[in-house]
Amino acid sequence: MKNDMNKELMRKAVEKARETMNKDIGGPFGALIIDESGKVLAVASNSVLKDHDPTAHAEINAIRQAAKAKGTYDLRGCTIYSTSYPCPMCLGAIIWANIKTLVYGCDKQDAAAIGFRDDFIYEYISGGMKDAGILDVDQAFREECLALFQEYEKKEKQLY
Repeated sequence: MKNDMNKELMRKAVEKARETMNKDIGGPFGALIIDESGKVLAVASNSVLKDHDPTAHAEINAIRQAAKAKGTYDLRGCTIYSTSYPCPMCLGAIIWANIKTLVYGCDKQDAAAIGFRDDFIYEYISGGMKDAGILDVDQAFREECLALFQEYEKKEKQLY
């Protein structure tokens, strides 16, 4: 029964991705999020091309929809279905949202085979983030920024 449910949920993500892909809204990426009871909170697709937004990936869009539907940034207990293994940005967002279960269709190699370039980001991260040809990183003004962080801590603001 679980595989049938998973298949139906993934089918919905695929359908959403196909719909928007064929309208040139984004790539073949769809995502769906359910809560712990199995209720669908979000069905989204990649909308990078339509929105002119490099962060408008299916998983990000689905997380935003689900968080809004739940009225919280904490999606603990939820499961996300994605048509592809998430890129590093989306993987980070899934973890930040406290989603502990990911079901995906295509793997990183499948995405690379049609020209998507997630692997170079994974390689950049695993290589110590020192390739200035990808991103030139420079730490500066730590004292000023640290004062801001310390102020936040002293005010006992919410951590998330």
